[in-house]
Amino acid sequence: MPKDPTSRGRRIPGRATPEGTARYVARFAGAAAPGHFREREGLRASSIGIGTYLGGRDDQTDSLVTAAVVRSVRGGVNVVDTAINYRQERGERSAGAALARLVDSSEAARDEILVCTKGGFVPQPSPAEQWFKSEYVARKELGIRPEDLAEGCHSMHPAYLADQLERSLANLGLETVDVYYIHNPETELPEVGRKVFYERLAAAFEALEVAADRGKIASYGLATWKAFRMGPEASEHIDLARVKEMARQAAGGREDRFRWIELPLNLAMTEGLALPTQVLGARRLPAIPAAGELGLAVVASSAISQGRVLGKIDARASALLGDASLTGALRALQFARSAPGVLSALVGMKSPAHVEENLALVALPPLPEETVHTILAGGS
Repeated sequence: MPKDPTSRGRRIPGRATPEGTARYVARFAGAAAPGHFREREGLRASSIGIGTYLGGRDDQTDSLVTAAVVRSVRGGVNVVDTAINYRQERGERSAGAALARLVDSSEAARDEILVCTKGGFVPQPSPAEQWFKSEYVARKELGIRPEDLAEGCHSMHPAYLADQLERSLANLGLETVDVYYIHNPETELPEVGRKVFYERLAAAFEALEVAADRGKIASYGLATWKAFRMGPEASEHIDLARVKEMARQAAGGREDRFRWIELPLNLAMTEGLALPTQVLGARRLPAIPAAGELGLAVVASSAISQGRVLGKIDARASALLGDASLTGALRALQFARSAPGVLSALVGMKSPAHVEENLALVALPPLPEETVHTILAGGS
C-alpha cells in the first residue's frame, strides 16, 4: 500500500444523475424487459446489481471481477456494489478498474452508473486491532481511542469513517460515490449497548452529512445483515424510524442524505418482507415496507445466498418462479428482484458463465407482486 493510501491515481469526476441514468436506460430500449429498470428520486437503477464480495485476494480474481463489472454494465446492469473490506480493498480496486475502462472506452459515462460502497469494518487482516492502533489511534490528531474499535473489527468513529471514505474513493478512482453505507453497524450493539450505539451512529451521520456537503458522497445508508430482520427485542435490532429521525437532526434542518438501506433477501431469508420488525407509530411492519414509508430505497443483498438456496427451492415455488428453462440461480434472483419495495437485488458475479447467466434476467420482466406474496404465503 502506498504511504498515503488516499492519493492513489486519478479520480473520475461526477456521480449518477437522472439525465445520465435515463441515457443508459435508453440504450436498452427493446432489449430490457419492462420493469427491469426502476426509478428512485429521478435515478434509473437496474433491478439486479453486481456484487464484488467473493473470491481470493489475488490478481486472477481481480481480473475476473473487473471483467464481470464491465460485462454487466455493457449488458444492462448499472448498479455496482462493493466495500472497502471486500478482499482487503481489492474488491473496490477491481470495480474501480472496470469503471475506468468503461469511461475511457466511452462505453458508459460516470453519470450512468450507481456506485455503492461501504465502510466500518477494518479492511486489513488479523491482527486487526494492531492495524487499527497503528493507522488511527497513533494519529493523535484524529482523536480515535482503542475502545472505538468494537468486537475487534468495526468502528463508526467519524474520523475513521472519513479516512476510510477517502481510501475508498482512491480505490475506486472516483471523486464521488453515489451511496456510502455504514457496513453492518449492528456488529457493535452486543458490545456497547443501545445508548452508546445510537450516540455513535448519530455522530457518524453528522460526518456523512459533511461528506455529502463536500461532494464526497451523494447519499448514505445502512447496509445490514441482522439488524432489520430481527424484532425490537433482539440485541442487534436497529429502529429504522429512530435512525431516520437522527439523520434529520444530523442534517440540521435541511433535507438529510440518509436515503438507503441494504439487507439480505432470498428464498431462505424472507424476513425483510414477512417479519414485522419495525414500529411505525402504532403499527409493526416488515423492514422493506417500513423503509418505503420512511422514504428509504431498499437494496436486497445475498439474493442467491452464495448458491445455498438453490437446493431448497421446492417444486411449487419453482413453478411460480418461472419456466423450466430458468436455472435455479435465476429463479432465486428473480424472486429477490421482484420483491415489492426492492429497488435492486445484488448478486455476486465473477465467472464469465455466471455473468452471462444472470444477464438473461435483463430481458425478462419481474414476477407479478401477487406471485411473490403467494410464494411467501406458501400457497399455490
